Amino acid sequence: MTTVILAEGKERPVLQRHPWIFSGAIARVAGYVGRGDVVEVHAADGSWLARGTWSSGSQIRVRLFSWNEDEPLDEALFRRRIARAIEQRARGGFDRRTGACRLIYAEADGLPGLIVDRYADYLVLQLLTQGIAARAGLIVDLLDEMIRPAGIYERGDAEARVKEGLPQEHVLHRGVMPPVPLDIDDGDRSYQVDLVAGQKTGAYLDQVHNYRRVARYCDDADVLDAFCYTGGFSLTAATRARTILAIDSSEAALSVLQHQAARRQTGCAIDCVAGDVFRELRRLRYEERQFDVVILDPPKFAHSAGQLERATRGYKDINLIAMQLLRPGGVLATYSCSGLVSAELFQKVVFGAAVDARRDVQIVERLAQAPDHPVLLTFPESEYLKGLVCRVWS
Repeated sequence: MTTVILAEGKERPVLQRHPWIFSGAIARVAGYVGRGDVVEVHAADGSWLARGTWSSGSQIRVRLFSWNEDEPLDEALFRRRIARAIEQRARGGFDRRTGACRLIYAEADGLPGLIVDRYADYLVLQLLTQGIAARAGLIVDLLDEMIRPAGIYERGDAEARVKEGLPQEHVLHRGVMPPVPLDIDDGDRSYQVDLVAGQKTGAYLDQVHNYRRVARYCDDADVLDAFCYTGGFSLTAATRARTILAIDSSEAALSVLQHQAARRQTGCAIDCVAGDVFRELRRLRYEERQFDVVILDPPKFAHSAGQLERATRGYKDINLIAMQLLRPGGVLATYSCSGLVSAELFQKVVFGAAVDARRDVQIVERLAQAPDHPVLLTFPESEYLKGLVCRVWS
């Protein structure tokens, strides 16, 4: 078995069960190691620490699966971890056969690099590391055995695969291709998804609970939904709101929103505008438009530490304008999905926007990703979505 020996003093994160080992923490490798191979991790003094898989060329060189020396990284481990994740979602009420949920959330479920989302009777996989990609056959077999879906489809277009030296490709591993679009019914919300070309694995499942929470503030309200994508917030609020203006840069996404609004016969009309959201927000401010609720759900602004300063400027800019667009007593629901932007930093950015907008702002709710995206305490990176519902006064 290949052994990875850490540099002096680099063992603390491993002892604290953080599942990543960066290349700079490694002193040397004893033995041959190939892409995705199992490695034993030892401290500089030779003591055994953990077991994981190797990623050649990636800055995150080892993903850890076990801190138990007697627990091999074999089929039994994958079977236990996958079964545990499925059971946890069922206990949380996410087992509705017509609905959608995140079934396996990578490191947070003890399976670094593996994402599995269920959409009705189909599973969509993301295999994001060399270690997980090398075990694709085993993973597909176990999922097929435990769930018996109509199809198991891999979305291999994530940027993380490029960093791992993996090809970007879509693969039907088992069963039949999912229809496009696919109807989803979560009980109190029905919608359509495109599992082949939609964002992420087809939809933003992490915001599903927040759609309902924000809609409670939209009774008889004029609502602005910025960065709306296919309209999760707009469509959920439409049964309560007076008017909705939805803005996104993607005409294709807005077309999906309009189709779903017509199909569902939502309560109020949704006016869609395609364009650069930053520019459109400034135009609305210039026109002195006013709203009762503004929703900001932008894409990730910070993909690396080097982009953090620019990202915080972007968040401050849109939040400042949003506050200026709100009537006194209006509600701002604002989000960041940038993992590098902590909840504390995000609140500071919104605070800075409030000061510059000269508005008094109260936080009335703090929101996060849906419960099917659990947060592993030893892996704070698994908590990436943070949201604030604010009351904005004059």
